Amino acid sequence: MKELENKVAIVTGAGSGIGRGIALIYAENGAKVVVSDINEPNGNNTVSEINAMGGEAIFVKADTSSPEDNENLVNNALEVYGGLHVSCNNAGIGGPLQPVGEYPVDGWNNVIGINLTGVFLGMRYQIPAMLKSGEGAIVNIASVLGMVATKNAAGYVAAKHGVVGLTKTAALEYSNQNIRINAVGPGYINTPLLQALDDTSFSALTALHPIGRLGEANEVAELVLWLSIPRASFVTGAYIPVDGGYLAQ
Repeated sequence: MKELENKVAIVTGAGSGIGRGIALIYAENGAKVVVSDINEPNGNNTVSEINAMGGEAIFVKADTSSPEDNENLVNNALEVYGGLHVSCNNAGIGGPLQPVGEYPVDGWNNVIGINLTGVFLGMRYQIPAMLKSGEGAIVNIASVLGMVATKNAAGYVAAKHGVVGLTKTAALEYSNQNIRINAVGPGYINTPLLQALDDTSFSALTALHPIGRLGEANEVAELVLWLSIPRASFVTGAYIPVDGGYLAQ
């Protein structure tokens, strides 16, 4: 029996990159996957991939910074599949690259709204559904920049630090109600976002990782899967990096 057989999972930002990898690995392991993204064509492509490999999935368009969209996303999972057992709050953006004294206020609000408030809103509606299902595992995608900082990315760094604290708080609140909540901290991952960089910038990012390369989306997905299944039954409130040694320096 597959480890997520008869389980229902939500993945936000599942149209590309890390989120797509997580949706695929959940489906490979038997979950019925509710694929969510702001980009409808990309989200539908992920659903098509899951269906093509014999899995089961639906697409629900959602802006993670919207309370109504988050509530609707969970309601769709309940209406179509009858429950919710697993979620990965992955949707995020990079945001402006400016020092704090010049950082655009609208850019700050946008990054915090999607990268931090979006995770809060995801859990806000996912947790009650999981309580009704009798169990739950939530994985929030943070970053190595949820532990350390970098220049010119105040919104992103603040949001990802916030995701780590939010994860730990929620884990404490629900650990005795059969819901585990953890965060994963990827280093720089070889996704379409980074593939658009020039060679010099790409090489500079690669050099930040002692392992000598960027990570791949499936390497993050493997850790997320483990945190989502009973083999990780004693793990909650954790932040686990998957970063090629970035934080060990």
